[in-house]
Amino acid sequence: MGRIFKRKLYDQLLEWKRIQNGKTAILIEGARRVGKSTLVEQFAKNEYESYILIDFNEASEEVKSLFNNLMNKDYIFLQLQSIYNVVLKNRKSVIIFDEVQNCPQARQAIKYLVKDGRYDYIETGSLISIKKNTKNITLPSEEERVTLYPMDYEEFRWAMGDEVTVPLLRTFYEQRLPLDKAHREKMRDFRLYMLVGGMPQAVEAYLETNNFSMVDRAKRGIIRIYQDDFQKLDSSGRLETLFINIPSQLSQTSNRYKPFSVLGKVEEDKLMEFLKDLEDSKTTLFSYHSNDPNVGMSLTKDISKFKIFCADTGLFVTLAFWDKDYTENVIYQKLLNDKLSTNLGYVYENMIAQMLATSGNSLFYYTWPKDETHNYEIDFLLSRGAKLHPIEVKSSGYNSHKSLDAFCEKFSHIIERRYLIYTKDLKKDKETLLLPVYMTLFLGE
Repeated sequence: MGRIFKRKLYDQLLEWKRIQNGKTAILIEGARRVGKSTLVEQFAKNEYESYILIDFNEASEEVKSLFNNLMNKDYIFLQLQSIYNVVLKNRKSVIIFDEVQNCPQARQAIKYLVKDGRYDYIETGSLISIKKNTKNITLPSEEERVTLYPMDYEEFRWAMGDEVTVPLLRTFYEQRLPLDKAHREKMRDFRLYMLVGGMPQAVEAYLETNNFSMVDRAKRGIIRIYQDDFQKLDSSGRLETLFINIPSQLSQTSNRYKPFSVLGKVEEDKLMEFLKDLEDSKTTLFSYHSNDPNVGMSLTKDISKFKIFCADTGLFVTLAFWDKDYTENVIYQKLLNDKLSTNLGYVYENMIAQMLATSGNSLFYYTWPKDETHNYEIDFLLSRGAKLHPIEVKSSGYNSHKSLDAFCEKFSHIIERRYLIYTKDLKKDKETLLLPVYMTLFLGE
């Protein structure tokens, strides 16, 4: 077992345990290898007198069949204690259903096990709502759901042994102060996060070896696991192809993902199923076009116009150079030192999407015609009650914001704050707050 990283979701689990006291189970969703199993086992060890962890990837048929008949719960608990050699204690033990999507009957059993009240229940799952695994069962209403994302920037800094940087940046952000000479160093620290990403395996590889090619190897291993998962869901390879093409689609000038240019001819129903599977896998983030931001983005989201981002920007960087045997150290070094000539705007856009989603925001964007051949585009729209916070992203220090200005004029009655996110230091430009990319973290607060 590798290092145990401090995760913010731990505090949410503590809160759930204290408030619910067995009245609900909690389901932790998230992509594969994001750290769900490690987190829940650490929580079980620290917060309960005993626990049983049933990994449904490996559990025997004997274990799975226990959940087919719930008439005699005493028998089920007796069998589990015997098989796992653990003594369960009334209201002092937790049973973990790891990768619960692989045993639909156990997922359905949660309703009755929670009602029984003897123990707490934590579930983890990836690709959790895929219809194949849940179409014949009743999903439990006695279940809270939370998502574990890749490590956010603050969790990444904690892993680096740094508990000071983010609270300090928050103070600068709140007081609207530039960092001056410290800005360059903070940008370099942040680019390290963009390159390594927030998958625990990749972070551990960096801490163990300090070698980017080893980090890249860890990330490629994770991507191959995702490819295998997609292959199991769709043996034609089209689902996997949609995922692999995220960087190339984002790097193009068009303002959306074009599935037909990637897959060729595909039936509309089949495409919708692929996209739903991709979204459910938690490996991606979808940003939808809002057709009329006036009346609330969720009400006017256009499900036929969307962008797809990787849920982890570290994986995104590896995908962007997927055609090489491994991403040469030189690419990482140039990226780290901000010397790579490629226009890396799309990497920053992916990073900002990740940071906004991790801090609880739904992702929306908006485009409208500027003239016959050009569009204005607002990269992200945050909803704050009846008000909007539009965001324009620049991958450089370039600080003009024509789209933002045009949008704020068009929707002046609902604009509360406006942001340009770029690579330079914090400053104000009339109504617009120009933020260094590492401060995106605070926009969800």
